[in-house]
Amino acid sequence: MGLLDSVLGQVLGGAGQQQQPQGGGIGGLGDLGGLAGALGGLLANNGGQGGLGGLVSKFEQAGMGDVIGSWIGKGDNQPVSGDQLLNALGGDTIANIAAKLGINAQTLLPMLATMLPALIDQLTPHGKVPDQGLGNHDDLLGSLSGLLQGKQS
Repeated sequence: MGLLDSVLGQVLGGAGQQQQPQGGGIGGLGDLGGLAGALGGLLANNGGQGGLGGLVSKFEQAGMGDVIGSWIGKGDNQPVSGDQLLNALGGDTIANIAAKLGINAQTLLPMLATMLPALIDQLTPHGKVPDQGLGNHDDLLGSLSGLLQGKQS
């Protein structure tokens, strides 16, 4: 899972270090394991969204295939708003992730709107969804937790 560690280090590194003294974690969140679980749940092959391919399908159904396609493809990433994420992922998914993190959806959505495009962009350097996906939840969770815990020290 070295690739995932590297990607998350690039995506999350600056934010984690800047926010750590104030809140103990990325974006002021103390429970970094929860953040790892949330990202793993969105991107894992056996997560609730059906992995990266499942996310692509959800975005396409919401009429935003071009948006997530820009994150996967080469070139500039199209921005996404919190409301667009809510529309694509659904209120239940957002509420579940927010509950895991101990924050409200209004705090979570802008965080995801910033992190998700950059993360997906970095995880798809060849401009396509990997044939084998990004791995199962346990693999991603272990990798993400290790990386995020390292940011705390």
